[in-house]
Amino acid sequence: MKADRETNRLPLRAGAMLLLAVAVVFIALGWHSAASSGKESGKDKLEQAGQSVASTEQASGTTTAPASTKPSDTTSTQAADVPKLCVLNAGTETGLAKKVSDDLKSKGFAIGTDPSNLSTSSVTENTIFYGEGEEAAAKKVAEAVPNGADVTVRPDNFTKCPGELVVVVVN
Repeated sequence: MKADRETNRLPLRAGAMLLLAVAVVFIALGWHSAASSGKESGKDKLEQAGQSVASTEQASGTTTAPASTKPSDTTSTQAADVPKLCVLNAGTETGLAKKVSDDLKSKGFAIGTDPSNLSTSSVTENTIFYGEGEEAAAKKVAEAVPNGADVTVRPDNFTKCPGELVVVVVN
């Protein structure tokens, strides 16, 4: 062995300490994430949903144009004063938005934008997003949605389906 040999590697002890420090940081981050995961308010979740919709539209560069609909002959008095609806599927069942859209249409509600998907995990229940002065109409729609729906003010950053009541279905 040569005593004057120089190595360019970290000593084993220094490498072990570095790995230990990194592991402690990751454990602390995991603990913090687990401890704070259930503390989001409904408003926070809805704001995240709006952000994910806006970012999805910006990333893909596509927007959905409102579909033309003719007035239904079977318009019920329940749906007469309700704005057009935009039905979005945030669940895992394929075609759910179309099924709910058809069901609401058969009950006399007017459908605006074609049913489509909403990629978010922050909306976990059927939800109706409404704008200013549309709360009563949103409640009527919520009663007609299969399995019911929560009624919530539309977050400002939720830009999909402007001018329409948004029906987000999960189940």
